[in-house]
Amino acid sequence: MSRLSKDIDSAFQGVGTKSGLEIWCVYNKQLISIPKSSFGKFHSGNAYLVLRTFLRKIESPQYDIHYWLGIDANEVDSILASDKALDLDAALGCCTVQYREVQGQETEKFLSYFKPCIIPVEGKYSPKTGIAGETYQVTLLRCKGDHVVRVKEVPFLRSSLNHDDVFILDTASKVFLFAGCNSSTQEKAKAMEVVEYIKDNKHDGRCEVATIEDGKFSGDSDAGEFWSFFGGYAPIPKLSSSTTQEQTQTPCAELFWIDTKGNLHPTGTSSLDKDMLEKNKCYMLDCHSEVFVWMGRNTSLTERKTSISSSEEFLRKEGRSTTTSLVLLTEGLENARFRSFFNKWPQTVESSLYNEGREKVAALFKQKGYDVEELPDEEDDPLYTNCRDNLKTKLFTGDCYLVQYKYTYKERTEHLLYVWIGCESIQQDRADAITNASAIVGTTKGESVLCHIYQGNEPSRFFPMFQSLVVFKGGLSRRYKVLLAEKEKIGEEYNENKASLFRVVGTSPRNMQAIQVNLVATSLNSSYSYILQYGASAFTWIGKLSSDSDHEVLDRMLYFLDTSCQPIYIREGNETDTFWNLLGGKSEYPKEKEMRKQIEEPHLFTCSCSSDVLKVKEIYNFVQDDLTTEDVFLLDCQSEVYVWIGSNSNIKSKEEALTLGLKFLEMDILEEGLTMRTPVYVVTEGHEPPFFTRFFEWVPEKANMHGNSFERKLASLKGKKTSTKRSSGSQYRSQSKDNASRDLQSRSVSSNGSERGVSPCSSEKLLSLSSAEDMTNSSNSTPVVKKLFSESLLVDPNDGVARQESSSKSDISKQKPRVGINSDLSSLESLAYSYEQLRVDSQKPVTDIDATRREAYLTEKEFEERFGMAKSEFYALPKWKQNKLKISLHLF
Repeated sequence: MSRLSKDIDSAFQGVGTKSGLEIWCVYNKQLISIPKSSFGKFHSGNAYLVLRTFLRKIESPQYDIHYWLGIDANEVDSILASDKALDLDAALGCCTVQYREVQGQETEKFLSYFKPCIIPVEGKYSPKTGIAGETYQVTLLRCKGDHVVRVKEVPFLRSSLNHDDVFILDTASKVFLFAGCNSSTQEKAKAMEVVEYIKDNKHDGRCEVATIEDGKFSGDSDAGEFWSFFGGYAPIPKLSSSTTQEQTQTPCAELFWIDTKGNLHPTGTSSLDKDMLEKNKCYMLDCHSEVFVWMGRNTSLTERKTSISSSEEFLRKEGRSTTTSLVLLTEGLENARFRSFFNKWPQTVESSLYNEGREKVAALFKQKGYDVEELPDEEDDPLYTNCRDNLKTKLFTGDCYLVQYKYTYKERTEHLLYVWIGCESIQQDRADAITNASAIVGTTKGESVLCHIYQGNEPSRFFPMFQSLVVFKGGLSRRYKVLLAEKEKIGEEYNENKASLFRVVGTSPRNMQAIQVNLVATSLNSSYSYILQYGASAFTWIGKLSSDSDHEVLDRMLYFLDTSCQPIYIREGNETDTFWNLLGGKSEYPKEKEMRKQIEEPHLFTCSCSSDVLKVKEIYNFVQDDLTTEDVFLLDCQSEVYVWIGSNSNIKSKEEALTLGLKFLEMDILEEGLTMRTPVYVVTEGHEPPFFTRFFEWVPEKANMHGNSFERKLASLKGKKTSTKRSSGSQYRSQSKDNASRDLQSRSVSSNGSERGVSPCSSEKLLSLSSAEDMTNSSNSTPVVKKLFSESLLVDPNDGVARQESSSKSDISKQKPRVGINSDLSSLESLAYSYEQLRVDSQKPVTDIDATRREAYLTEKEFEERFGMAKSEFYALPKWKQNKLKISLHLF
């Protein structure tokens, strides 16, 4: 991990091997390690070095180095801290991002390491006494910030108070919080976290807490006591408007290259391109309020130190404010902010070391004589929803659908409403689908989680609801048909009398999909299996990288596609001319293993929208307490995005929140390749689903509290009971579809406790998928959501995985090894069970059997009654015929 040489400080021995923080202080011109008990305590007379390590599952570790400079630190210590930051970078293989931190102007990323805050301590650090001459005294602290609080000790004078900030008066027996009348609710809530920190750490939890409202003091004993420390009450002066001016215009970024002597040379152009950065040089990018130093991979440690010193000297000569950020970047580790100043910054495809490692491990096992067919992917996204009904669903690429689903999690009913957008659907149908979904959400009183998904980018938890899903080309929408007639042809519509190509995917017979793709060879992929239908015949094409489970799903999907003929099985590389001719000729197609994108480190953003401009700000190292009830947040998980709506925010509908999510996708602020097809979930406070809360250390009671964020913090600190029952109402009702929501109807087929509904959407109607007759007879304009099936689920709180209420049903993945075709059938018959016990939908299922050969456990007599033939005749049939018979008898 770390690479130490004789030129690197011995204090860095073994650094970066564990996730978390490591801190050093410059003391007597050398680094000494700071114990964890003193983390967050920084002395104004010292300089510090902070390393934050994040060990990722797949990619290389992520390192952030911060060198913190106290306002009273001498120049020698400050320069030494800067140099040691580069030494630490070298010890870690020159793969870190470095930040200069100045006391009082720290970056929010740095402050997020020390929740709720850091309170700089006067004086110098001493390893023996901690603080030279430390004595308890009354202090006045000013707190600023809605989401990251900056704490500064101010003179203990009445003139230090103002109406815009929050102040904490820390006395020997009581801690007072004074909130200026112009301070925000979130700012007061964050300051209350500081009060709690002071109470627990400075008073050992044994002190009183009092809150003082600006302008209200009569009849309040706490207010009288507070003002007595200032010699009695007197009016507070107004804060000077000149002290809080913000930069409204951002100058163009200017790029300089830095020579080995530290001289800066302007490049002479404001149009920046990545190709301008050379590997053997260092550069400074001046963005006025922030400055970046870019260091090429081929530069020496001396050159890097020189470039940093030159950049710091440049800031001093320019008279820049201490608020100017200085970030040091090594080639290949550029952050999104730096890249945004360049016209063209190509998306780099990182080498998949993880995938290569998997292949090497598999090869090693094979070399040792073990049969390793495939290493399974890690499942980092448990499926909290599951189904057991034998359901077949058809969707069309030219339509939009609503999928309504209800399930049980920890004895609580959860609601999901998916808006599925077909890739060839009409824009107006897409808009109507969202509007109708918002109306349906109103009928669930805001409890439903709304999810906007595009065909081809569905989240993994979407498919298990259907068990078997077929997506055909074409559509039933009136608008789609009109446009189809106008343009003669939009795409290849499904026609059972013409050749059609389906990609088959899935994890088991209870989770499988067949998606019709373009009838060309480029639609093939070695990672999948395919079915090529043509008239009364069919080919099955098996990719070289597909697994045994893929092949089982393929056999079962043949039955669902109503392929009555015996298919022709083709393995990749053994295709016939007929096969290629049906695809319009042979051509190149993807032949490398497709890997599911891993979620490494989600990013949380607070967001606001004014004049249709979305403004976002990242919350680093987020926790549940960062979700303030007055705000709206965006959780970016790379493969999906969540919009979280606080119950006291000004967002009035989930349709409005979804618009924010779609704007965020368009921005792709982290430049991570987000597209408009990325799934977007809209989540309401108090109704967070388990697949959202898994990104937090979640405490449900916090999401169900009364009041604003400040009132909640105060009640929690004073030990009052603040958790409430789950909200029975919400303001997230559709504003434009109130009448439609009142007219919504639902028809239920069964009532086992959990329900799913699927409906195509348009402005005219929501059509049921259950039968063509329903589609043709639905002529009224009332949206109808038909519940196609029901299901009861319980989720294990230990692992978060959904399981059936009948816990005795065996898990196929945990069955005993399969019995071969030529094994002694009599030995299995000696373990005979009844047909009712062996059915896959049995109410009293048998455990500890080979689930792939349920029929083998039937007695010979019952086998002949069910199959109409002897076992020996059955096993002489082709595999596809065996599977078809077993499926018809619910034994597969």
